[in-house]
Amino acid sequence: MASAAEQLAANINFAAFAKADDLKKRIWFTLGALLIYRLGTYIPVPGINPAELAQFVEQTQGSLAGMLNMLAGGALGRMAIFALNIMPYISASIIIQLMTTVSPHLEQLKKEGEQGRKQINQYTRYGTVFLAALQAYGIAVGLEGSGGIVTDPGWFFRISTVITLVGGTVFLMWLGEQITARGIGNGISLIIFAGIVAELPSAIVNMLDLGRQGILSTYIILGIIVMAAVVIAFIVFMERAQRRLLVQYPKRQVGNKMYQGESSHLPLKLNTAGVIPPIFASSLLLLPITAAQFSAGQGPEWLNTVTALLGPGQPLFLFLYIGGIVFFTFFYTAIVFNPKDTADNLKKYGGFIPGFRPGERTAEHIDYVLTRITVIGAGYLALVCILPEILRGQANIPFYFGGTSLLIVVSVTMDTVSQIQSHLLAHQYEGLVKKSKLRGARR
Repeated sequence: MASAAEQLAANINFAAFAKADDLKKRIWFTLGALLIYRLGTYIPVPGINPAELAQFVEQTQGSLAGMLNMLAGGALGRMAIFALNIMPYISASIIIQLMTTVSPHLEQLKKEGEQGRKQINQYTRYGTVFLAALQAYGIAVGLEGSGGIVTDPGWFFRISTVITLVGGTVFLMWLGEQITARGIGNGISLIIFAGIVAELPSAIVNMLDLGRQGILSTYIILGIIVMAAVVIAFIVFMERAQRRLLVQYPKRQVGNKMYQGESSHLPLKLNTAGVIPPIFASSLLLLPITAAQFSAGQGPEWLNTVTALLGPGQPLFLFLYIGGIVFFTFFYTAIVFNPKDTADNLKKYGGFIPGFRPGERTAEHIDYVLTRITVIGAGYLALVCILPEILRGQANIPFYFGGTSLLIVVSVTMDTVSQIQSHLLAHQYEGLVKKSKLRGARR
């Protein structure tokens, strides 16, 4: 017999969606916020020559600047006010989370609940402004050295560019927080998602144009389409995969009633970290070379050497990218899932894993299983994200059809749909409660 939750889920349809007024407001708010973000990607920074900038972007296509431009929804290529996108905020989040493990003050704040979380978020905002200012100044200096892109070089252009780009990043940070609080889904992830999706049509056109010119054969284009479908199915399968640990609850007496022992499962996701590791790894790799890509080889010698070593398909880039993904997969999993707390909660409610004592032994077993499935999750993320580099090196395929962009799009879509279903279930529960109250009042 189906449970009440399963019956409610089966009854979810467009009629139920039409009655969920709060959910519709949240969806409209999210769409409006993303529309504002997309409009901002077309507002240029003052003092830029559009023709020279377009020529420069054409030359850097396929580089790491092209990757950053993809994550920014094309704003970097147009040098818009949202050119830095949300990447400084992500980089600041990485630094603060790393410092949480070594700083007693931050570790104490983390344990203080909501108030401590607000203070940590405030530190993250300060770090975002600092990193955004550094990147914006580097971009301004790099643009001046590119020749012809800046109409009136000088300190006025540098200061105005820094203020504009930092303001754009801070606005996007605030917009993402508003989407999370008043909209549907994770605001930061949805902003990156919107940027990638907005660039997909032009990427498809470019790929078809390469086929028309004979650079890509028809078989390769068909292979890309089939491969994209296979990768999407693989991502969905791996994101839903989980290892279930059997949890047994003993018989217990509540008042005069005796309840039979029951069994349940503790689900451990194969990829607990989600889409965070590739985004973190990408942002850290892009952070030191953003200005170098705009200096057109006229920067310091060491910076040009680093840029060359971190070029697309280079062994150092692949090694650091895979290493970053694996590191952040384990690091973020350790942050979001604490085996000791889980074991303590099971012990508190009388639950235990058969064959293991409640408490420390249970925590060790959970950690043992979680570590091994995280190895598989990290390998899956690295495999999917390295795919674009292989394709670009072997067949000159546009970067947009790589695994990183597909991973972000599919994961964010699944998370958003899951939240929509949760809101619909909550709305149906509220409807059942209201009906039961009305019937009770009539009686």
